[in-house]
Amino acid sequence: MSDRYAVIGNPIGFSKSPLIHGTFAKMTGQDLVYEAIEGPLHGFNERVDQFRTEGAKGLNITAPFKLDAFAYANELSESADRAGAANCLKFDGDRIIAENFDGIGLVRDITVNLGVKMAGRRVLMLGAGGAARGALLPFLRQEPSELVLVNRTLSKAVALAEEFAGCGPLIVSGYAELADLAEGYDVVVNATSASLRGERPPLPGNVFRGAELAYELAYGKGLTPFLRAARAEGAAKLADGVGMLVEQAAEAFAWWRGVRPSTAQVIAELTVPLS
Repeated sequence: MSDRYAVIGNPIGFSKSPLIHGTFAKMTGQDLVYEAIEGPLHGFNERVDQFRTEGAKGLNITAPFKLDAFAYANELSESADRAGAANCLKFDGDRIIAENFDGIGLVRDITVNLGVKMAGRRVLMLGAGGAARGALLPFLRQEPSELVLVNRTLSKAVALAEEFAGCGPLIVSGYAELADLAEGYDVVVNATSASLRGERPPLPGNVFRGAELAYELAYGKGLTPFLRAARAEGAAKLADGVGMLVEQAAEAFAWWRGVRPSTAQVIAELTVPLS
C-alpha cells in the first residue's frame, strides 16, 4: 500500500502541492500518494487526527493552519520553533514532528537557482508577519552585512528584532524612516501581503537603485506593483515566489523520503512570465 501524504489548508483548491509532490515521486521512484485536504477552520486537530489514523506519514501545511500545526506537534525543529509556525509535519508513531522549510526554500531559490549571494550583502525585507518571521533565521545564517526589516507597524518589527537578537546584524525601520537608510540594497524581498491586494508597499523611490534582485514572495501574479516598481528603478533581476514554493516542497520531500528531488523542471513548469 502506498504511503500517504497531503497538504491541508482552507481554501485549498489553488494548491500546486499535489502536482509538485506527484512529480517528485515519479522522478525519484517513490511509492506514495499525495492529496489536498480542505481543513475545517475550527477543526484542524480533529481532521489531522483522522488523517493519521488512516496511516498518513506526513502533512504539508498552508494558510491558515501553520500556527495550528505548530501547536499540534509534540516535537519542534529549531526552524519551526524560531518561526513559531510549522509548514510541514512528520508522523512517526506517537511522535508528531514539526518543521518549517519556508525560509530555507526561499534562501535556496535566491542563492542557488537565481545565483544571488547574500553573504556580505545588504538585504531589505518588507513585512514582519509570518512569512518574514520564518525567513529571518535562514537569512541571517547567510551572513549578510545588514538585514533591514521594515514594517508599517514598527512595534511588530521591533519585537521580532528583540526575539532574534544575537543572530546577526538585524536592523528595523518604519517605511517613513527607510529613506534615511536606503544607501542601496543588493536584495529586496517583499514578504508583505500587499501584492495579493494589487497594492505596492509604500517604499521610497531609491530602494531598488543598484539592486541585484527584487523578490516577490507571492507567486503566479505576474508583474506585481512591487516588481513593476523594481523594474522601473533598474533592479537587475526580478523573481516571484514559485521557486521558493518548489524548493520548500523539495526540502519536505527529502525530510520524509530521504531523497532530494531535482527542482528545475518543476519550477520551469509552474513559472508564470513576469510581464
